[in-house]
Amino acid sequence: MKRVIYTKNFNLLISTSRYNETNAKSELWFTSLICGDNYPIISRLTHSGLIAALTSIDAKKIIRKIKKIIEKDPNFFQFILKVIPIDFVCESNTKLIVKLIKEHYKDFIKDEETYKIVLKRRKHEKIERNHLIEQIAELLSNKVMLENPDKIIRIEILGNFSGISFIKKNGIIKVNN
Repeated sequence: MKRVIYTKNFNLLISTSRYNETNAKSELWFTSLICGDNYPIISRLTHSGLIAALTSIDAKKIIRKIKKIIEKDPNFFQFILKVIPIDFVCESNTKLIVKLIKEHYKDFIKDEETYKIVLKRRKHEKIERNHLIEQIAELLSNKVMLENPDKIIRIEILGNFSGISFIKKNGIIKVNN
């Protein structure tokens, strides 16, 4: 049996308050329709307060569309707190995460740009935070800037699988309810 190194089975990670996952799913479904995706696949995760979605629209494009909706109506979302675009999903394995980032970071971070690494771990003690960050940082010769980077490498560890994002500093939707 051939081992799959990484797959792309969701492209948005959404957070909501605990016990509001069903409401957030409905809100995201409605929002996806407005953005032009009639058939998003929205799933509840095993982690409280998180849902994932696979949209037919590029994740970064849908983020831009949602931001325009929120600009017109800041109270548009009642249950969704954060929307994160996900570029890749892989098994939660340090070697696989580092390999995937090594293969793709040059498409995203230019030589003169600064970056930072954001690592969010949920129920996964097997991946040691500092070790993973150091391995990724060794790949890049760019300058690290923690306060105001040009680009962000974001890793969301969700138990047995992880989502990886290459985003600009304003590439996440954070709702102020």
